[in-house]
Amino acid sequence: MKISLLIVLSICLLGLLCIACDGITATPINKILENPRNYDGKTVSISGEVTEIFSLFVIKYFSVKDKTGEIIVVTEKPMPKKGTKITVKGIVKEAFSVGDQQLIVLVENSEMK
Repeated sequence: MKISLLIVLSICLLGLLCIACDGITATPINKILENPRNYDGKTVSISGEVTEIFSLFVIKYFSVKDKTGEIIVVTEKPMPKKGTKITVKGIVKEAFSVGDQQLIVLVENSEMK
C-alpha cells in the first residue's frame, strides 16, 4: 500500500514539474507559426540562430531560425550578431494581416531577461 501511494505521489510530482518546465524550455518556432491564436499575447522562449538583422532608427528586428522554422523578433535591446546562437523571451503578436497572409512576430521587451 505504501509503495502504490509513493508511485501516485511521484507521478503527480512529475506531472507538475513538466507543466512548470513548459514555460522555461524553448518553444519550437513552427508551433507558434502553425497555431498563432494559441500563442497570441503569451510570453514564450525560443532558441535558434540569428539569420538576419535590421536596424533603422527606432525600428530594430532580427530573425531567429531553429530546426522547425523562422520568426522575426522585434527588440529594443542591442542587436545580436548574425550567426549567433540565441535564446529570446518575448510576447507573440500579429504584426499585420492581409487576406490570408499574416506576419507573426515575437516582441522582446527591454525589461525581459
